[in-house]
Amino acid sequence: MVGGGIVGLAVAARLLESDPERRVVVFEKESAIARHQTGRNSGVLHSGLYYRPGSSKALNCREGKALMEAFCAAERVPLELCGKVVVATDEAQLPALDELERRGRANGVDLERVDAAGLFELEPHARGIAALHVKEAGIVDYVAVCERLAARVTERGEVRTGLRVAALEPGPDGVTVRFESGAPPEHFDVAVNCAGLHCDRVARASGLEWPQRIVPFRGEYWELVPEARHLVRNLIYPTPDPRFPFLGVHFTRMTDGSVECGPNAVLALAREGYRWRDVSVRDTLDALSYRGFQRLAVRHLSMGLGEIVRSISKTAFVRALQRLVPAVRAEHLVRVPAGVRAQTLSPLGALVDDFVLQKDGAVVHVLNAPSPAATSSLAIARRVADLALQP
Repeated sequence: MVGGGIVGLAVAARLLESDPERRVVVFEKESAIARHQTGRNSGVLHSGLYYRPGSSKALNCREGKALMEAFCAAERVPLELCGKVVVATDEAQLPALDELERRGRANGVDLERVDAAGLFELEPHARGIAALHVKEAGIVDYVAVCERLAARVTERGEVRTGLRVAALEPGPDGVTVRFESGAPPEHFDVAVNCAGLHCDRVARASGLEWPQRIVPFRGEYWELVPEARHLVRNLIYPTPDPRFPFLGVHFTRMTDGSVECGPNAVLALAREGYRWRDVSVRDTLDALSYRGFQRLAVRHLSMGLGEIVRSISKTAFVRALQRLVPAVRAEHLVRVPAGVRAQTLSPLGALVDDFVLQKDGAVVHVLNAPSPAATSSLAIARRVADLALQP
């Protein structure tokens, strides 16, 4: 198992659950688990509102949410079904809100359409002409989830940190795992690539011909100071612009009571580039030279420039937040650590929207697992484990 994020740990735990005698080892290149996407997301337990009915995202999100609720109850991990509002601030956004409502109902999401007065009752400081109240949306501590998953794995298996996998080489009698450090290779019956930001490179080094590429997008966050937390009761989201592939900045109450604001979406200059000064020449050239990214950038040039402006200008970021909560001021915000999203991009410049799993002999590659992957992780783990164990 390559990768100590929530998907990799969930797959490892699932493999042990299906056969307690199986030897399972998780290889994580960092010194601890959940250091990247899992430990740097907004902590939202998604309901399945946004996803095309019948898609893998929709089905796994609904199943995964139920599994995550049960897991957190059993393991005493902080989780709260606090609900969220998705807000339309003007008439032009109502058709997109209508489509979200249609998708949500088709996916079985518990939601209610409210007007401005109904929105005021739910979130007194939010501004909008209509909203969807998604009653079953929640918040969860995903790092704590990973810690409990890792504890389950280490009861009968291993989680080895500080060991970077170079390649997974399928053969007639299993898989050889090779490491970048020069550590001796190891042999397993099956292997799973859950390397997240580096999954495409692991896949290609393992001999998989795959034309798509991971492009890293950094999401930057601010946090409300304690005196301003009263402005947000739970989760406040904008109605997403259907022309743009990201949701837009929003407000998220965390399980510890803090309130995060964001994220924006800018090209990260390194696959683990959490700040503008984090630059990898290899990673930057890899993204900029990729025809898929070039096409995406041209298609969304004005919106992309707007995201960059919000990244370097606190004033611009505050203006974006004020569309939802006008009372927010610059002095209410302090910067907190950013995250980087591993987004698969096609050569045509399309962001691959659904989860992508690909089997190559005795190796399964998880090649696209964006949001709601954390919510869906226990359901994805079932699919991956079943695929890995197929003859």
